[in-house]
Amino acid sequence: MSEAVREAPRKQRREIRNIHVTELMNYRQPFSAIVSIMHRVSGFLMFALLPFILYLLQESIRSEISFAHFQGIASHPFAKLVILALVWGYMHHFCAGVRHLVMDTHVGLDKDSARKSAIAVLVITWVVVILVALKLFGVF
Repeated sequence: MSEAVREAPRKQRREIRNIHVTELMNYRQPFSAIVSIMHRVSGFLMFALLPFILYLLQESIRSEISFAHFQGIASHPFAKLVILALVWGYMHHFCAGVRHLVMDTHVGLDKDSARKSAIAVLVITWVVVILVALKLFGVF
C-alpha cells in the first residue's frame, strides 16, 4: 500500500522565490497594491505638509494685509506645485479610503472587482488633479 502512495504522480507546483533588489523594476505590482501603497504615501504627505497648510490658513484669515501676503505666496509656481501635491494627496487618500471602507463591508473583494475599484480610484484622482492643475495654473 505504501508503494502505491509513493508512485502516485505529484502535481507540479509553481516555484516561489524571493525577489532580489535588482529585480524590483521588473516586478509588476497589481493596481490594488499600487493604490494601497499610494494611500500610505498620500497620508504621510498630508501629515508632513500640515505646517505649510496651517501657515497658509493663518495668512489667509488674519487680516487683509496677511491675505495679500497669502496671495503672493500662493501665486508662486513652487507653492502651486506644493498645493497641487496636497490636492493629489487629499483626493487619493479620500478615494482610496472610501474604497477601503466599501471593501470592509465585504463588497468587491474578489480579484476582478478589486482591480476595477483600484483603477477607478486612480482615474478619479487624476481627473480631479488635472482639473485643479488647469485651474491653478490659469488655463481655464
